[in-house]
Amino acid sequence: MKTAYELAMERLNQSAPAVKLTDAQKKELADLDGKYAAKIAEREIALSAEMAKVAGDFEKEESLRQQLTMERKKLQAELEEKKESVRSKRKG
Repeated sequence: MKTAYELAMERLNQSAPAVKLTDAQKKELADLDGKYAAKIAEREIALSAEMAKVAGDFEKEESLRQQLTMERKKLQAELEEKKESVRSKRKG
């Protein structure tokens, strides 16, 4: 007897079969993950330093936190867009 999870996974695979990625695509996806993790970390470090400079000024600190959140979201969206582009490339 199958579990509810197994049944759900079967239905999911029927409606949207898993895409097989080539080794080159997997490598490219891993490279993108690494690059964007570094970009995000770079922005976090830079904005953390700015936050330390304005410590005590809650409005400026909050503004920097919001800026960091927006930049993180922007970079994540950019990453997902590039990853989707890699996934959609045909095997060649």
